[in-house]
Amino acid sequence: MTDTATGWSALILAGSRPGVVDPLAAYAGVPHKALIVLNGETLLARVAAAVRGAGATMIAVSADDPAVIAEANRLSLRVIPTASGPSGSVARGLEALGAPLLVTTADHALLQPAWIDRFIADLPPGTDVATLLARQDVIEAAAPGTRRTYLRFADGAWSGCNLFWLATPRAAAAIGLWAQVEADRKRPWRIVRRLGPGLLLRYLTGRLTLNDAVRHLGRRAGVEAAVVATPYGLAAVDVDKPADLDLVRTLLP
Repeated sequence: MTDTATGWSALILAGSRPGVVDPLAAYAGVPHKALIVLNGETLLARVAAAVRGAGATMIAVSADDPAVIAEANRLSLRVIPTASGPSGSVARGLEALGAPLLVTTADHALLQPAWIDRFIADLPPGTDVATLLARQDVIEAAAPGTRRTYLRFADGAWSGCNLFWLATPRAAAAIGLWAQVEADRKRPWRIVRRLGPGLLLRYLTGRLTLNDAVRHLGRRAGVEAAVVATPYGLAAVDVDKPADLDLVRTLLP
């Protein structure tokens, strides 16, 4: 387990694409989806409360939208300007905040401190960087009918939970790799292709586990990378589109 006795920071990604109108924000009638209100709180406020409840000693928001920056200031959160893309923003956040660093997104509407606590507790020893994922059966048991994008490997079909742990400064070496994996998340064969013909064959024949793939990818970047499986299926439910927002509204008390 990573030693968190000295505290850890959190970075909430709340960037936006220049010149692009987010259909979800338009659907909700707000200038940015981080400002969608659920049960009297903006999504940004809900996420910040969850990471604070899990023990974050410093919380920063990667944002460029003036309204999101104003909300971050209202919540007494540090603002870090966005970079050209998510990976660049994470790199900037790691440089500013240091490790250990939890990275999540402002649209993680249902995020709970217990999910983060379990993620940190389950980190394999010696991990530099880790990502949280949930199996398809766990997700569908928690949210029947939800539609997610899945990575299919020998140990099941998995969906990301928008939670990443940068445990050591060496994690900086994995940020570029993380960006490539995120870009190819709907095309896992492209991810595995980077591992070479041996592991590609294992993937094509259904014998490669997701954890083995991520571990080998990490070692190619010079870090120890790991996948942590969560027992909380709702951890994979973020708010990317109107249907997600409608689902989340039915799940809130």
